[in-house]
Amino acid sequence: MADLFARGEKPEYLFWVGCAGAFDDRYKKVVRAFAKILAHLKISYAVLGREETCTGDPARRAGNEMLYQMQAMQVITLLKGYEVKKIITICPHCFNIFKNEYPDLGGSFEIYNYLQFMKEKIESGDLKLNASLVNNVKITYHDPCYLGRANDIYEEPRFILDKITGNFEEMKRHKSFSLCCGAGGAQMFKEAEKGNKEIFIERTEDALSTGASVIATACPFCMTMMTDGLKYKNKEEEIKNFDIAEIVVQSLGL
Repeated sequence: MADLFARGEKPEYLFWVGCAGAFDDRYKKVVRAFAKILAHLKISYAVLGREETCTGDPARRAGNEMLYQMQAMQVITLLKGYEVKKIITICPHCFNIFKNEYPDLGGSFEIYNYLQFMKEKIESGDLKLNASLVNNVKITYHDPCYLGRANDIYEEPRFILDKITGNFEEMKRHKSFSLCCGAGGAQMFKEAEKGNKEIFIERTEDALSTGASVIATACPFCMTMMTDGLKYKNKEEEIKNFDIAEIVVQSLGL
């Protein structure tokens, strides 16, 4: 981003990649997919690259408030230094903390989740999806906690998927009644308590009961847990877990 400013350019959006998008090999594919969509739309955007750090969300969820505030203030100072106004995120955890918690520390920006962004572009006619390229496969969708219950983003993913497939099947537990993937509250980074059935297995069973051949997700944590669940059930060959951005790219033929 510093290079853009050095050339006198000022992008409209900052694309916040997130830790998973930077380091997790599977989620890097989601970042590339959304970058293809941004390029297809000719959006003026930039990324921070090596200057991007963690938002502090995992630290706060795990109870380390001091570390969270240190990380958050570092990020806020950097964003203000670049005069960032609009941020697009693909991670619900980053979206939630930017939108709802950073303002308490003086970090107020215009925050877009990528599903909101894509829905807006579909409605405006800028993003035209071709459902025939996805071959009308049966898709179900898992609601991430930080998109759904935390930020009431339920319509956007379903709007996008309805434009792609005429064969969408809801899980029995969905929207505000959706079951967590099992990674929330820093559970991603620890083993499950003894004697409890692991949540990711139960949620995978919810998805498999729909008979869908694709489980759509919109969160790196959820993607990891659902993928692990499919492996646990020996279903990873027949059932695929794609992020909505990847499905959109397929429907665009990119």
